[in-house]
Amino acid sequence: MKKQISDRYEPTSVEPKWISLWETQKSFQPDLNGKESYSIVIPPPNVTGSLHIGHALNHTIQDILIRIERKKGKSALWVPGTDHAGIATQMVVERELLKEGKKRTDFTREGFEAKVWEWKEHSGGMIQNQQRLLGESVDWSRSRFTMDEGLSKAVFKVFKTLYDEGLIYRGERIINWCPKTLTAISDLEVEYREVKGKLYHLRYPIVGQKGKYVVVATTRPETMFGDVAVAAHPDDERYKSLQGAELELPLTGRKIPLLFDSFVDKEFGSGLVKITPAHDPNDFEAGQRLGLKPLLVMNPNATLNENAGKYAGTERFVARKKVIEDLQALDLVEKIEEHTHSVGHNSRGGEIIEPYLSTQWFCKMRSLADLAVEAVQSGETEFVPKLWEKTFFEWMNNIRDWCISRQLWWGHRIPAYHCKSCKHIEVSETAVTSCPKCGSKEVEQDTDVLDTWFSSQLWPFSTLGWPENTPDLQKFYPTSVLVTGFDIIFFWVARMIMMGKKFTGKAPFSKVIIHGLVRDKEGKKFSKSVGNVVDPLDMMSKYGTDSFRFFLAATLPEARDVLFDESRLDGYRSFCNKIWNSSRFILMNLEENWKLEDLESKYGSKLEPMDKWILHKFNETLAAYEKAYSKFLFFEMASQIYDFVWGDFCDWYIELVKPRIYGKLGEESQTVAKQVLASILVKALGLLHPFMPFLTEEIYEVFSEGDFLIQSPFPTSYSVAEEDEGVLKTNILQEAVTQIRVQRAENGVPLDKKCKVVLKSSHPLVKSAVQDFEFSILQLARLESIEVAAEYAGEKTDSVGAFRFGEVILPLAGMIDFEKEKARITKELEKVRQEEEKLASKLGNENFLAKANPDVVEKEKEKLKLLQEKKDVLQKGLEKLG
Repeated sequence: MKKQISDRYEPTSVEPKWISLWETQKSFQPDLNGKESYSIVIPPPNVTGSLHIGHALNHTIQDILIRIERKKGKSALWVPGTDHAGIATQMVVERELLKEGKKRTDFTREGFEAKVWEWKEHSGGMIQNQQRLLGESVDWSRSRFTMDEGLSKAVFKVFKTLYDEGLIYRGERIINWCPKTLTAISDLEVEYREVKGKLYHLRYPIVGQKGKYVVVATTRPETMFGDVAVAAHPDDERYKSLQGAELELPLTGRKIPLLFDSFVDKEFGSGLVKITPAHDPNDFEAGQRLGLKPLLVMNPNATLNENAGKYAGTERFVARKKVIEDLQALDLVEKIEEHTHSVGHNSRGGEIIEPYLSTQWFCKMRSLADLAVEAVQSGETEFVPKLWEKTFFEWMNNIRDWCISRQLWWGHRIPAYHCKSCKHIEVSETAVTSCPKCGSKEVEQDTDVLDTWFSSQLWPFSTLGWPENTPDLQKFYPTSVLVTGFDIIFFWVARMIMMGKKFTGKAPFSKVIIHGLVRDKEGKKFSKSVGNVVDPLDMMSKYGTDSFRFFLAATLPEARDVLFDESRLDGYRSFCNKIWNSSRFILMNLEENWKLEDLESKYGSKLEPMDKWILHKFNETLAAYEKAYSKFLFFEMASQIYDFVWGDFCDWYIELVKPRIYGKLGEESQTVAKQVLASILVKALGLLHPFMPFLTEEIYEVFSEGDFLIQSPFPTSYSVAEEDEGVLKTNILQEAVTQIRVQRAENGVPLDKKCKVVLKSSHPLVKSAVQDFEFSILQLARLESIEVAAEYAGEKTDSVGAFRFGEVILPLAGMIDFEKEKARITKELEKVRQEEEKLASKLGNENFLAKANPDVVEKEKEKLKLLQEKKDVLQKGLEKLG
């Protein structure tokens, strides 16, 4: 056995080594002989993207899961891949072309697509290289891209099937149109923001009644050229006399009818609404009911068209200003009010969305949504935490048809073929060159592409080979879990469940683990404009990837957001160093020919009390770790292994065992201590590995016989009972020393002062424990002496603290300067009171509570609680000193 590791842990040399070795040895590929399968498909990052903090959190959680299940002997598969990201990728490539002075339209469609593929091959693998740096144990041999031939085949089959069943149709509807990207976007991609605008009250003259008019309120006067009617509620007494009346549409010379329909809210404004079916979804539905023909008055780029007369070619907001000026000149503006209302923006670029009448492809969602609802209600798919199911059901119950067509060149082109001769539309999975209805060769494929989410909704089964019944599909579908953020439950999760049920008869995953977002330490979202963006690669480079991964898991509260505080990363880097240095200490004390043996079968009868104690502590940690894992509480898992390794193992057991390691208590005791140290270290590495793969693999290599930690079995417990006398005695030692340390600190006893301590207890184990561990207690607590007494009459100045079997008494006479200590405590108490008052005032501020992120508020409340506890301790200290 090579018995040493380097003086310091250097992530920059260790990490590349293991990235290469794992991949070379195919460590991430599933053992197909495994009896039980476990699979995850990665939420495919955009091919345009780079690793951001959200990816890092999401991927770290998945890697923890897959590494644990792999170690548990399952045939574990984690499928990687990227999304073609239609509009995002097209925009990136168009920007690149612009640098060369070229536009998309300078190319044929096929030529532009070739440019995108070329760019994808050159730059598209960047995020996958970054995933390697994060240590993700995905099976790279199964990497998929949403526009791979196999995945495209799945897309076209699904489209045709849904079309043949009448669930996909082509029609003229109001859609969300982005004038900047010149494409439709789905309802889910619209971000509504409160905007301060104006409500314009316009006068529409009544035909044949000179000087008389009705008043119509609108926020978008530039669309009035598309008005085809004005409507009132049938029960509105103000307008009943105008039955059959016509109105002059200002600035147009057109006459439009005044109609009556119950959709009008007679309490809003004047009780009249203008009906503009081509530019408002509610007006479109009203127009359908009332038999009104829509009139489109806007071009795709948001300039007004020829139907707007002299305003044709004018940009929509410029036109708004000009229209109002001209109406005011004609005395046709009743009033203008300040008006805050909700305005839709493109969530990808921020452009204001235009409701726009357009011929598009749609998917009927009701019957598909019912399949997804049934899957969740039956428990086939479960959300973790469960609270997200309510959100899921609300959206499913209010679902609308999905506009699936996009006016782009990059993406899955809609497999519909239009005959120029007879206007027949043929939907086919393969290319159509002649019309099956009339035989004409003048057939053209639809120019639109499918929404990116259409292909990614098939991801769990298309990546495994569907529509072919491949071995991977048989073995790994349905997948085990999906890990994702709450922000794409509707975009992606729900649609995957729908399509999985529809095309395979099974929900695509049994559990959906929903995690929060990563925000800055003040609770704000990361944003380039705010300037608070954190690059995970910078953090990994600065602190090491293991520290960064452990931080992400350890700070992930259930159902809440992660608050990114860089200072905590330094603490986890210290934890890595603690593990490394402790391992190095152990290895330094092992002989060249030393071998790790089965501890309990060979040395079980020779284990000393402190050995049994650390074995039991490991058992407790393992049980708590497994319980937390069963509930996907990653922060609790991290906390358990952190406390065990740093506290129980490094700070207690290693310190207790040093005299034995150095041979001061005999050769047999030394041999057993070394075996226990190594056994616990290897098992602890097994629990740490899913969080810290690089550091743990590097240390484990010293003990291994050529195998890797990633593939070694998951740690098992020792056969040590909780009530074992050795365990109980060592617990007494730990409690007593901890209480002595606390009392020394609370009373300001200098570290160089050796104290006398009395343990007041009549429990027989206490006396036995002190006899067994006297040397260790004196050393660890910096004592001159310790005695056990059933009765003890102390001084008023004695410090008294409780432990499980009695009291710990620390006489302070001669240990401290009482007056000086009282002055110190008084000063510190005043400082704590000031901090408490300031924080209490902050938490009593309604403005702060309303604006601050809930996590930040909780953090501040926790600070206040700690300050109050500290104040109580200081006050008690003062009282004790008289």
